Amino acid sequence: MLKRSFDIVASMAGLAVLWPVLLIIAVAVRLDSPGPAIHWSRRVGRDNIIFLMPKFRSMRIDTPDVATHLLDDPQQWITPLGRLLRRTSLDEFPQLWSVLVGQMSLVGPRPALFNQDDLVALRTQAGVHRLRPGVTGWAQINGRDDLPIPDKVRLDAEYAERRSLIFDIRIILITLRAAVAARGVSH
Repeated sequence: MLKRSFDIVASMAGLAVLWPVLLIIAVAVRLDSPGPAIHWSRRVGRDNIIFLMPKFRSMRIDTPDVATHLLDDPQQWITPLGRLLRRTSLDEFPQLWSVLVGQMSLVGPRPALFNQDDLVALRTQAGVHRLRPGVTGWAQINGRDDLPIPDKVRLDAEYAERRSLIFDIRIILITLRAAVAARGVSH
């Protein structure tokens, strides 16, 4: 209950403070390439239920619907502004909405794409699927795109065992530092 209360207050505060930045980014995305400013990605949520997760669009609208690392040449699909948005994690800001409505938490395992069956299966086996997915998480700050799937799941399971409000705050602070340094982003 404390975690959910923290998520609601923090996401409301974040949206209230960041709305001018969100508006500027949305306009910039629309000017940068054809298509909507927000991409609604089908993701696997708590108890393996699919939900639509908003992100600022960082890729062309004709990009195949797979994880970026599965594309033959990811750089050909990323928009010029998208490179900056991904490197700085600004593309993640709309997920504050998903936190507010209860589909996500600020901290938890990053939601898998609907077609990442291997990741979903391992998380289910480890019991991680019972957690609300997060904007950031323990695996995120310990390797992000560089981690193989079994290592992500191991870190997600470790988070499930260790989770507490203090641990979440620690992960959030480390995430902010990593986002500023653009550490662990491979695409």
